[in-house]
Amino acid sequence: MQRMYAEGLVLTERDGAGTGLKHRAAAALGEGPGALAPATVEDRRYALTDALDDLSDATDPVERLTVAGVVLDVAAHLLFDHHRAWKGGGKWLPRRLLKADPDHGAALLDGYRRLCETAAPPLTAAAANILTLTGGPLREGHTRTWPVSHDPAPVPGACTRGDTRLTTCAREDDTGSTPGH
Repeated sequence: MQRMYAEGLVLTERDGAGTGLKHRAAAALGEGPGALAPATVEDRRYALTDALDDLSDATDPVERLTVAGVVLDVAAHLLFDHHRAWKGGGKWLPRRLLKADPDHGAALLDGYRRLCETAAPPLTAAAANILTLTGGPLREGHTRTWPVSHDPAPVPGACTRGDTRLTTCAREDDTGSTPGH
């Protein structure tokens, strides 16, 4: 909405309110979005690391394309945050990605396009470069505290409301279940 106010044409105006709103919206856009919380960046790095592992293991063409979409999305959002650039979706994702970082953005988009067209591997290299840029891969040992108070009904033997437990991320096996659960 801010972009529409900042870049749109004021058709009618009273007391300069429209022009003032246009200038405020342009200033807010120029500042860029705030930085993501460090924990959110770590979670996205973990998600990208996991998706890259899945992409390298995928043999089914449909799974490869699906996972490639996840790699593109998560890598793009890490890059947006790294540059404090506004994100975009749909047709705006590539436009904003190229504006935020012409080199890394173009490599990521080209890798995605090539994978979709020919199953070529440049997407993995482009996404790995973004991981390196934003702190590197995260795998085993990545932890996050999870508040259980969001559970609608407690499970016997599980945490009680208000209790928090440390959860550790683990890869799923080929059956879709987490090892040890």
